[in-house]
Amino acid sequence: MSKYNPDSQRLFISDILNCRDLGGMPVSSGRTTLDNIFIRSGSPALISDKAKEILKTHGVRTVIDLRSVSELKTHGNPFEHDDDVSFYSVPLFVGNPESDNDPVMDFLRTHHLGDFYVMMLNELGPSIVKVLRILKDNKDGICLFHCAHGKDRTGVIAAIIYLLAGASEEDIITNYKISYDYARFFLDPLIEKKSDDMKHTLRSDAINMQILLDYINKEYNGDIRIYLRSNGMNDNEINELRNRIVKP
Repeated sequence: MSKYNPDSQRLFISDILNCRDLGGMPVSSGRTTLDNIFIRSGSPALISDKAKEILKTHGVRTVIDLRSVSELKTHGNPFEHDDDVSFYSVPLFVGNPESDNDPVMDFLRTHHLGDFYVMMLNELGPSIVKVLRILKDNKDGICLFHCAHGKDRTGVIAAIIYLLAGASEEDIITNYKISYDYARFFLDPLIEKKSDDMKHTLRSDAINMQILLDYINKEYNGDIRIYLRSNGMNDNEINELRNRIVKP
């Protein structure tokens, strides 16, 4: 039985939406992933100046914004022009997820979020690899990656990192589905305003991550490295990224 407890990874609960360290995840080597390397969260556009300083004091020196161009333009990012932080915008959504008329959001009226995650894998491989290369290369301080609520695009990147590290599917699903619990105080009022066929888009139901993992098992024999190679990462890069989060 796994000893994984996602609560042990939570950071700054009262200040930053769904903020978590990727350290402390049990992996197949018998070790756990390293603390203070990568953290994930909801959008820092939702946080106060105080929370921004908390993240910087904690050691964040690189921020990767996974939101769409329209989301960044509309809501901004407090780190975008911060001289103390290396900021990257790498959209993992083409369009506007805040519009229910967006083609992807319309797709989600009749599909699981997990089907969208598979779409991301298939259509945005170069962008996913770009994110992973930034995480691999930036060794000055902690790297923070985020989307809007820290559950979907952020969840896919976290799942890839954990697969590479050797985490179990059970623990990856637990890490994913807890997002709704951590963010529901913020998400539930938004869910109330959604039509019934769109309410699921603001949750993190376990089936979504299971769909993604099943797809990786089917198409890549359960080996995320095959996917990464197919999108341009070489073995040295893959090993370097893994060694950033798990001791060799």
